Amino acid sequence: MSKRKTYEILAEAFRQEGVETCFALLGDANMNWATALAGLGTRMVYVRHEHCAVAAAMAYARKTGEPGIATVTCGPGLTQILTALPAAVRANLPLVIFAGEAPLKSGWYNQAIDQAPFIAAAGATYRPLHHVPLMADAIRNAFLEARMTSKPVVLGVPFDLQERVWPEEAPLPSPSTDLLPQVGAMPPHLDDIARAAERIRKAQRIVVMAGMGAVKAGAGPACRRLAEQCDALLATTLPARGLFHDDPYSIGIAGGFSSTAGRELFTQADLVIAVGTILAHHNADGGKLFGQAHVLQIDVEPVAVSQGLVAAQSHVRADARLGVEALAAVVAPRPATWRNEETIRLVRETPFDPHPYPAEPGLHDPRDVVAALEKSLPPEWEMVNSSGHCSYYFAQMPSRPQERFLTIREFGAIGNGISFAMGVAAACPDRTVVLFDGDGSLMMHVQEIETIRRHGMKILICVLNDGAYGSEIHKLRAEGLSDEGAVFGRPDFSAIARGFGIGGEKIEDLADLPELMTKFRQTGGAAIWDFPVSDKILSPVIRRGHPAKKAH
Repeated sequence: MSKRKTYEILAEAFRQEGVETCFALLGDANMNWATALAGLGTRMVYVRHEHCAVAAAMAYARKTGEPGIATVTCGPGLTQILTALPAAVRANLPLVIFAGEAPLKSGWYNQAIDQAPFIAAAGATYRPLHHVPLMADAIRNAFLEARMTSKPVVLGVPFDLQERVWPEEAPLPSPSTDLLPQVGAMPPHLDDIARAAERIRKAQRIVVMAGMGAVKAGAGPACRRLAEQCDALLATTLPARGLFHDDPYSIGIAGGFSSTAGRELFTQADLVIAVGTILAHHNADGGKLFGQAHVLQIDVEPVAVSQGLVAAQSHVRADARLGVEALAAVVAPRPATWRNEETIRLVRETPFDPHPYPAEPGLHDPRDVVAALEKSLPPEWEMVNSSGHCSYYFAQMPSRPQERFLTIREFGAIGNGISFAMGVAAACPDRTVVLFDGDGSLMMHVQEIETIRRHGMKILICVLNDGAYGSEIHKLRAEGLSDEGAVFGRPDFSAIARGFGIGGEKIEDLADLPELMTKFRQTGGAAIWDFPVSDKILSPVIRRGHPAKKAH
């Protein structure tokens, strides 16, 4: 009877956890395991850079609610993922990463490195697996930890141990899903609800603001009911944008990306009910958005200070849906004064950024590009927003529901968009994915266009091409400094796309979009649409944060 290798059993341990998709870049320390996992029926997405494997797994986790799975080799393979990991930690995304380790039997190995401190510095958990009979249990426990903490867990398995024969007396444990505590959602304390209801009774103008905790708890309908009862407006954090997209009293995103109308209305609020959100620094625009309002937080882990700011003054500890439902049950309905036609018109008719900029021949205004895409893109397509200067504009698409729009901006890194799009495409293989990105961000991992083509992913990439790193040139100019180090010229992304074997178009006239959209829907596949935009137009985020210095 043939003896089975340890890496084969470890692959079975992953497969037993329900792993259907794994993002991978192979090397000595993971290639045998990954090949065995593929042989068990797991779909392997073989990327061109280790960072992209983990970033794609992040988007997959956000979209599916299941742990995202990635694998990289030891040493340089692991160090390449250290930009993605902090973002996954801060975004509360469950990941399990099979990283391998250098062989224990070698006195010297070129790629050996103490991997644990790197992972700990990123805020994730590192689990070295050095005892063969307990490795399968350790994998089960890693999945259990990722599911319960919503954080990444990295497994280091020396590849010489992976080659050992698996001991017959070490059976696979039951999967982590069998051990997950089966508990109900946390209800609020009645005293907390009474105090919160009194706070609402005394307030004049209220905004109910929902975050990802509200999305996960299914609290959207309850938030709408509460807002209607207490004459409140609705808003969301950036990751939850679109949760109230069809409500006339939704003022959109709360934070640095707030629209002009949204900012005006937030300044009038004296109470913000924050539902299922950590109240991040950007959510309050550094305290400048609704700093005059009392903040009542409803969350299972309420906070007083978040990311350096006093975030909330009163709290209800509860599941987002149950907390809001309990409040709605005791709050007396009040007459509508803020919820009126004037507010609806302000929200509907005020441009998200009305600041005037002169037209430049041959270049688009990014606001016009977004408006044209908002009209042309099918509502059922999955939307992915990247980071950088361009991301402000692409967030301003008010008709798009939350379940069709993904953004992960924690840690502030650009270059992730193409990976996030691949993760969503793997999670939703029957839908077309639209990636909104900037030229600088896309060029960071442009090699993944080949991955998209090879795996037959249906991804349309829309690029705002200003020929530079947008945030940096505007900040340098505001300081009166040379922008030379952030200007690179405008790559011809239509030619680049065709070089990789996918479709490519340079959009010189926005009136062509409907015809191009019809053509793309007929042909399918993947493509890049290159929108040359002015580098003289600053987003409101940059204008507020980096006003031009006066000459002396």
